[in-house]
Amino acid sequence: MRVEIRYPQFSDEAAYFEAVTRSAEHIGRWNPVEPRALPDMVRRQGEALRTFMIFDTEDGGLVGTCNVSDIVRRRYQNAALGYNSYLPYNGTGRMTEGMRLVVDACFRPQRLGGLGLHRLEISVQPENGPSVAMAKRLGFRLEGYAQRMLYLRDQHGVEDWRDHERYALTAEEWPGAGAGDVS
Repeated sequence: MRVEIRYPQFSDEAAYFEAVTRSAEHIGRWNPVEPRALPDMVRRQGEALRTFMIFDTEDGGLVGTCNVSDIVRRRYQNAALGYNSYLPYNGTGRMTEGMRLVVDACFRPQRLGGLGLHRLEISVQPENGPSVAMAKRLGFRLEGYAQRMLYLRDQHGVEDWRDHERYALTAEEWPGAGAGDVS
């Protein structure tokens, strides 16, 4: 396995800052660039938010992050995924490997160290080809279109309410990759 996942820790602050700063132009076309966000991210971890950091097992570099947010329990067992890949790892397949581990962890029963979710959703600006491709590579199916869903930048850096395509996947549809417990 070329990557591993784990929850963020305060000690990851420097690695996160460096990865986000180095990748600002890459991620800033679609998402906010907040290189100093890690301490707040660690503090917000809880029932409604779990962040996974994806690290390269060879050099220890930060490949990307995935927020599992808006976690709703009881009869719904649903969450939204949002992700960023960082340079120089984009295009190497490592982010896809890491996201497979994240989806495994999301669908793994809680008694086995996972989040025990039943359904995951990804919302992506249609023009964000790499993120659309990621959703499709992971097996998420297009479910619909949400007009003016989030206030974000477009690929030209203009902020406005952005339309998104909505993708989803259920535990029954996921073949799994047999990931180990998340630390």
